[in-house]
Amino acid sequence: MRLFLATASLAVALLGAYQLGSWQGAKAVQHERSLEALDRLADEKRQLQAIQSGVSADLDALALQLGRMRAHMMRLDALGERLVKMGKLDAGEFDFSADPALGGIEEGAVESVASTDLVRELEQLNRGLKDREHKLELLEELLVQRELNEQVTLSGKPVKQGWISSGFGRRTDPFTGKKKYHRGIDFAGKAGSEVLAVAAGVVIASERQSGYGNVVEIRHADGYITHYAHNRENLVKVGDWVEKGETIAILGSTGRSSGPHVHFEVRRNGKIVNPSRFVKKG
Repeated sequence: MRLFLATASLAVALLGAYQLGSWQGAKAVQHERSLEALDRLADEKRQLQAIQSGVSADLDALALQLGRMRAHMMRLDALGERLVKMGKLDAGEFDFSADPALGGIEEGAVESVASTDLVRELEQLNRGLKDREHKLELLEELLVQRELNEQVTLSGKPVKQGWISSGFGRRTDPFTGKKKYHRGIDFAGKAGSEVLAVAAGVVIASERQSGYGNVVEIRHADGYITHYAHNRENLVKVGDWVEKGETIAILGSTGRSSGPHVHFEVRRNGKIVNPSRFVKKG
């Protein structure tokens, strides 16, 4: 009987020890898993913080870019308005203060209001910049064409300062006193002053001619040729391209001349044309 009781007690003790060991082992495994979970959680938090930091930096960079774009568009608007005013164009046709027309379907809701506002403003500014770029391209094309037309169109006087001393047509010859046909207009001025081209073109003559003294002739568009005579000195040579208003000679009194002046003639397709209408345009 005593042997049975001793055996039973030993069995109970062994069972208890086994259960205690199993419980402690399970506890250790659970504790290890908890530590692993905490490590993963800490790692996820670090990654989330890195993402948030990156997003914050991206938003700061985006805000900085928006500021630069706003400043750039303000400069484009100011430039466009100044060009419209200088070119005396229709301000309504080139309105740089107006936003471009918009349209499209409504987008779904977005979680981050701040970032969405920045992105939306960035897109709006991008559209605005493209609109300004298009308007400036059209404006440039129009102004270049106008400038080209003005350059090749005969207009103005061949002197900066001077007066008409003899008009076009029949007049009394200052040397013979007889009536004679005057083929151009004489502009009297100060000897040594500048003689100017009244339109852009190519120099086809820079020489001394009988009666005219030192002469410059320029070929222009539409068959026009201008003739500048009695110069003290010619400053251009044959083949030179000259711009409108460029100095081509020094005013003088060479040839058959009674005083310092430039004799100005215009021919079209070989025929003499009254220069008065071109002088009045200037």
